Amino acid sequence: MSSAELLIDARGLNTYYGQSHILRGIDFQVGRGETIGLMGRNGMGKSTLLKSLMGLVRPRSGTVRIAGRDMAGCAPYEVAQRGIAYVPEGRGIFGNLSVVENLRMAARPGTRGQRDWTYERVLDTFPRLKERLGHGGQQLSGGEQQMLTIGRALMTNPDVLILDEATEGLAPLIAREIWRICGLIRETGISSVIVDKNWKQVTQVTDRNLILVKGEVVFSGTSAQLRAQPQLLEQHLGV
Repeated sequence: MSSAELLIDARGLNTYYGQSHILRGIDFQVGRGETIGLMGRNGMGKSTLLKSLMGLVRPRSGTVRIAGRDMAGCAPYEVAQRGIAYVPEGRGIFGNLSVVENLRMAARPGTRGQRDWTYERVLDTFPRLKERLGHGGQQLSGGEQQMLTIGRALMTNPDVLILDEATEGLAPLIAREIWRICGLIRETGISSVIVDKNWKQVTQVTDRNLILVKGEVVFSGTSAQLRAQPQLLEQHLGV
């Protein structure tokens, strides 16, 4: 894939928390229209990688280019303005705002002026939210909060949607709904990065996958290649 097609192009990332060396020379790319799975056990650096891309944590060395522009040292809002929407672990919705307010406050055209994701389209995609419009964020169930935070991210009309722990702690029925939405987002052409422990579901919606172990990439390949290596899954994901 040419550099012109890369929406995220991170090279040689070394990120520390104090003296702890978390990311060790990570390369990570996301092309236009690609869906990438990011896997690994807890504490292996997945969230740190996402935060390093978003400007929430500053790598000690390496480069992060978003849509061709060097974003090293830029604030998270500047990264977001380049078309990256981040759904963090823990969701981060505004509990004192209603569902309507959480959605409408995020509405804006995308980097190319696109307005594909409107308020109406988000509610059509998440019919459960339509039934909760007047509810405050804190009144929603965990699954409804996750739908709201994904819907809010889509209201920014992003080029890349990053989902950290997409279905963590959700009931199976709600988790299935989230996976359906991930497939739908892929079909619309938005690139995605998905972190989740359910590798079977992840590989059903992803084009490529990376596995991190102690801050290093130990596997990078297609979903078919990963599914064909059960010993790798057992070793690094404990399935």
